[in-house]
Amino acid sequence: MIGSEFAFSPEVVLAMWSAGVAGSGAAVAYWRIVGRGYIWLVAATVVLIGGGAWYFDPGALAAAAPLVGAGAALVAGNRWAATIALGSSSVLFLVGASAEGLTVPAITGSAALGGITGEMLLGHWFLVSPRMPRWPLRTLALIGGAAIVIDWLVHVAPGIPPAASAGPLIASVALAAASLMLMAAVWFALGYPSYPGVMAATGLSYLAVLTSLGSVVLVRALAAGVSPL
Repeated sequence: MIGSEFAFSPEVVLAMWSAGVAGSGAAVAYWRIVGRGYIWLVAATVVLIGGGAWYFDPGALAAAAPLVGAGAALVAGNRWAATIALGSSSVLFLVGASAEGLTVPAITGSAALGGITGEMLLGHWFLVSPRMPRWPLRTLALIGGAAIVIDWLVHVAPGIPPAASAGPLIASVALAAASLMLMAAVWFALGYPSYPGVMAATGLSYLAVLTSLGSVVLVRALAAGVSPL
C-alpha cells in the first residue's frame, strides 16, 4: 500500500489543493487569455487554501508557499512574472504535500483538485471576459477528470487494507465516478455555442470540486487504513 497517516492529514490535502490551484493559475497566466483580475483571484484562493495548510503545519515551507503565491498579485500585469510566481508556489506546495516520499500521490491529487478547481474559477471568470476562448476550460476539465481517476487507481491498485469496510470503498468509487461524469458533462456543455453553455459548465464544476475533494480525501483514508464512515 502507498498510504500512511501523512497521506490523510489535512495539511497534506490542503497543500495538494493549493499546489493544483497555483499550477492551473500559472498555466492560465502563461496562456495569456485573462487580465490581472483573474491572477488576483487565483492568488487570493491560493493564500486562503494554503493558509489552511500552514495552520495545520506551521513550518517555514508551509509559510513560504502561500506568500510566493500572493506575490503573483503584485506582478499580475506581467505574464511571465505571474506565471513564475504561481508556478513556484505550486512547486513549494507540492514539496510540502510529498510527505514521507509520497510524490506520486501528491502529484495526482494536485492535478485532480487543481484541474477541477481551476476550471471552476476560470469558468466563473467568463462572466468578466465573455470573449475568452473555451479551449482552456476544456483543457483543465480534461486534466481534472483524468487525474481523479489516476489518483484513485494509484491508491487502490496496491491494495486496500483487509479491515476496510465495503461502505467507504463504495463511497470512494461513487465520488470518483461522479467527479469524472461531472467533468465529462462540463466538456460537452462547453460545446454549446451560446453563453448558457459556459454557465452550465461552471455550475457543474462547482459540484465537481466537492465530489473530487471527497474522492481525494476518502481514497487516502482507505489507503491509510482509516475508515471515516
